[in-house]
Amino acid sequence: MRAGLRAGAGRDQGAPLAFGSGQARPSLSLWLESRGQIVSAVASATMAMPRRSWLARHRWLALRRASQFGFLALFLSGPWLGIWIAKGTLASSLTLDVLPLTDPLFLLQSVLAGHWPANQALIGAAIVALVYAVVAGRMYCAWVCPVNPVADLAHVLRRKFGLARSIRIDRRLRYWLLAAILLAAAVTGSVVWEQVNPVTLTHRALVYGALGGSALAMLALGVLFLFDFGLAERGFCGHVCPVGAFYGLLGRFRLLRLAAPGRARCDDCAACFAVCPEPRILSPALRQPAGQAAILDPVDCTGCGRCADVCPHSVFAFTVGGKS
Repeated sequence: MRAGLRAGAGRDQGAPLAFGSGQARPSLSLWLESRGQIVSAVASATMAMPRRSWLARHRWLALRRASQFGFLALFLSGPWLGIWIAKGTLASSLTLDVLPLTDPLFLLQSVLAGHWPANQALIGAAIVALVYAVVAGRMYCAWVCPVNPVADLAHVLRRKFGLARSIRIDRRLRYWLLAAILLAAAVTGSVVWEQVNPVTLTHRALVYGALGGSALAMLALGVLFLFDFGLAERGFCGHVCPVGAFYGLLGRFRLLRLAAPGRARCDDCAACFAVCPEPRILSPALRQPAGQAAILDPVDCTGCGRCADVCPHSVFAFTVGGKS
């Protein structure tokens, strides 16, 4: 079963329908014959962990939520409590009136739109770009982005209600959209994407609390949730979001990564495939022979750590520079 599982697991997640074709295409069924077997596999894996506490099985998830809400607290402490730690939003901010931080994608759009930023914004973008290029990469999606909990909730509810079918979306779409938003900025002279970006809308609404902005943010989050819940499993974050695409490319050679150093202990329980937001990256790492690095693709891996949380045999671990 090992060969069959890992050979099929590299395909796109879900049991999708091709746009316009109406014909079902197999994906997860290639490595597990039905959704019922997925549930059984996860249940078996859970039963194999009787000595692990709930916290041990959700360690990285708990840390991620603490990180996400911690970043929000840095910005909200000012307008809500009068304690100004970080002024601004994730797009551009000033921490403790000293440290500028600027989203490099936001700055790139601004430059292409013909708006040369102030030196402070340039310094802030350089700092953020350096951190994500060297250390974090697409971990932005799992550890900072305020939209991620909504996408995670949609995924959990899909599994709970047994919604196995999902439309098929080419994963390259997010890269085409990334190119499109940069082109749109150059053509229109405006940061067009930031007017509809769910991340920007959500953060701006929380920090500034504008009634119109809050309504627009709620609408964007509602559409995102319904899209992920009813149409495409992990659809927005895994296939559409150009922000994740940008940070994935930026951190292609990052030092902090997830790997499978304990892959020899893998018993094909498939618990990791059930929780990973990018399950196709698991199989190549698990197939690596002994003595070779088993790094999960840093361009697609969000570093969420859920594979390490749920694995009953400690197959996965974070690594720094390829060493766990």
